[in-house]
Amino acid sequence: MRNISMYLFCFCVAFTISSKSISAQKIKTPNILFLLSDDHSMPYLGCYGNKDLQTPNLDKLAEEGICFNHAYTTASQCVPSRSSLLTGRNVLDVQMLRFSAPLDKNIITFPELLREAGYYTGICGRGYHLDGSHRAPLETQKVFEEFHMRTFKNRVDYLNRGIGDLVLIQIKEFLDQLPEGRPFFMWANYSDPHRGFTAHDYAPDPDSICIPGSMPDTKLVRKDLAAHYGEINRLDHRIGQVFEELKKRGLYENTLIIFMGDNGAALLRGKGTLYDCGLHVPFIARYPEIIKPGSVSDVLISGSDLAPTILDVVGVKPDGKMTGKSFKKALQGDKGEIHEFIFAVRGSHASGLPGTSSSFDLSRAIFNKKYKLIYNPLFHLPYRPVDFANSAMWKDLNSLNDEGKLDKKYSGTILFKDERPMFEFFDLENDPHEFINVSGAEEYVEQEHELMSQLQRWMIIYRDVVPLPIPPGR
Repeated sequence: MRNISMYLFCFCVAFTISSKSISAQKIKTPNILFLLSDDHSMPYLGCYGNKDLQTPNLDKLAEEGICFNHAYTTASQCVPSRSSLLTGRNVLDVQMLRFSAPLDKNIITFPELLREAGYYTGICGRGYHLDGSHRAPLETQKVFEEFHMRTFKNRVDYLNRGIGDLVLIQIKEFLDQLPEGRPFFMWANYSDPHRGFTAHDYAPDPDSICIPGSMPDTKLVRKDLAAHYGEINRLDHRIGQVFEELKKRGLYENTLIIFMGDNGAALLRGKGTLYDCGLHVPFIARYPEIIKPGSVSDVLISGSDLAPTILDVVGVKPDGKMTGKSFKKALQGDKGEIHEFIFAVRGSHASGLPGTSSSFDLSRAIFNKKYKLIYNPLFHLPYRPVDFANSAMWKDLNSLNDEGKLDKKYSGTILFKDERPMFEFFDLENDPHEFINVSGAEEYVEQEHELMSQLQRWMIIYRDVVPLPIPPGR
């Protein structure tokens, strides 16, 4: 009898401890706040060493979490890039190269998997670009409606759009509706620092800023870059307000906060190109449960890795079709690489006809920390910048180039040439700004062939419509 009593006592104790453990696990299930800026390149934040920017809130986030030095998007435009962020798959795989395309209803996004796992989910802020353009012509809108192609109202619990201060209002509304006891996922989209630049009160003095080596130092370039910085400073202010709201509600400490840019900035050789400024974005994450404060990572990560990483952190099984890789171990300080190469694409931009490379291109890229190969099948289309081709700054640079007044370092690049090379190969360790195309150079033959072969393999696997870079008989 005594043995039976002792057994029952031990069972009760074990059950109590187990219940407490399960309860503690539930408490530690993190909320998730994903903050996405629009057209924002690395290193344009204070925490990346830019002293001309005033970004105390994001700098503080980095101090409390981890900063990634090598985060890249899968495309240099918002629609295809965001499709990878949400699906964990590359752009070719989800067929999102056309700018106004809605995401196929049969393709699973990670917020849907979180929702199935009990999360209350939402998307707010600037248009998230995955339900087809709301400014598309009537003919297009009719197709969207006929075939029920706009699906995001069914994918999340809360869906709202707005820019500026409306983002904070929508986040508050979302949190007010959060069912008691449920964790949340919120994807908040900001319009800053997208052109046009309107944050004049936040902009630094153009004459006081340092011009990156990737840009010519002219009066109008300074003015343009300072205006861009103003947008980033305003973005930081608005994000700080969201952090304060989380703290007021007691949600800050148990929330995995991720901040990144959706693609590179609309600056010279940035957005719309496959150069570093077009793909290299800031990435900061904070969650004290697994991330050591003040961490910095040099691990190479892709936008398609976001979804499997978030799911890995919260213990939700990823969709079997996800091609991205979890970098949870990198969040915890592991320095091991998860990719040998990163791939990126460029397709159509906006809904205009393909008259220039700003509205339409089919370039592909493969790179790691040492080398980059860019393949330009439409090499006959000259470079034209996305979103600022009609700006005073761009017109001024063209005039200076025509007059021979521009430094050869910049005038000799494809910025002002009638044709681009079909292949561009860069030695990133010796040429980080990607000015010197060494494609075909004898000393780089092996390295270039390796990247070209890997790009060919990737394009075949994902059924790219673009002609392969290595033709028969080569």
